[in-house]
Amino acid sequence: MKPRVLALCLAFAPLGALAAASSSTVQPWTPVGVSSDLFESHPAFDPRTGELYFVRSSKAFSGWRILQSHCDGGRWSNPVPASFTAPGAEADPWFTPDGRGVYFISTRATGSMKSKDLDIWRADRAAEGRWKAPVRLPAPVNSDEAEWFPRVGPDGWLYFGSNRPGGLGKNDIWRARETKPGQWIVENAGPAINTAGDEYEPLPSPDGKRLIVMADGGLYESRLGSNGWLPRIKLGPDINVNGSEIGALFSPSGKTLVFARDTGEPRSGEFFAWHIEGHEAWPPPCGAAATMDGAGRTNAPARNE
Repeated sequence: MKPRVLALCLAFAPLGALAAASSSTVQPWTPVGVSSDLFESHPAFDPRTGELYFVRSSKAFSGWRILQSHCDGGRWSNPVPASFTAPGAEADPWFTPDGRGVYFISTRATGSMKSKDLDIWRADRAAEGRWKAPVRLPAPVNSDEAEWFPRVGPDGWLYFGSNRPGGLGKNDIWRARETKPGQWIVENAGPAINTAGDEYEPLPSPDGKRLIVMADGGLYESRLGSNGWLPRIKLGPDINVNGSEIGALFSPSGKTLVFARDTGEPRSGEFFAWHIEGHEAWPPPCGAAATMDGAGRTNAPARNE
């Protein structure tokens, strides 16, 4: 993906207090069978099957592929390519809450590995459970530039990042809504979210009251006010250790946030879980899980393809 920079929460509670209190609740999540010496990021759990989908790439964060794994009772199975994948770069899977659809980004239209060719695609689940052939979302959702990280909020808007013209800076956060079958409107998420720099990944919370944004320097949060999104605030140093934090996912309750961080050698990108409101048994446990110290390096590689 084009420089999605790796330098590669909650109702009525002060954000600063949450960040300061997070030191004992941010923990590595390195499940046996999934965690490797390569870069794991962008997790998503299938609401119907419980399978884990995620992105694995090189240690330099290139060559993104979507893999899937299931809990065999003792550990997560060895990951295999997701059934809907195709040649090219593919990343950022996200399931609709009912499990009927999955969004992701792909260069399959061209087969290239260049971020400029990344578009948003959706696959729907057939009655027997298999995934139908993915469909590329039409313009103006997709553009001639890169699209990133499609996520549908409870408000019905499809939030995503894009390097398209007309934004407030470089890559911006945008949102789209289907007004009639096949007809979409697209608008910029506005100055409370976007800056003159790069914003790549928007994650609405399950209740729609918060928006996690991956941008220059790591992860930020905006809250929904009476007239729209309030100015974003950077999450605290226990979350943003080295600015490489990326690929966030809320638990269904909104009480836990999982994300990836470049921890440096020997493990590269690994998952971490922030238990925002006390401990929650999520991500879903599966047998014994390995842990690591989570130490990160100062400068992670840029997200380039």
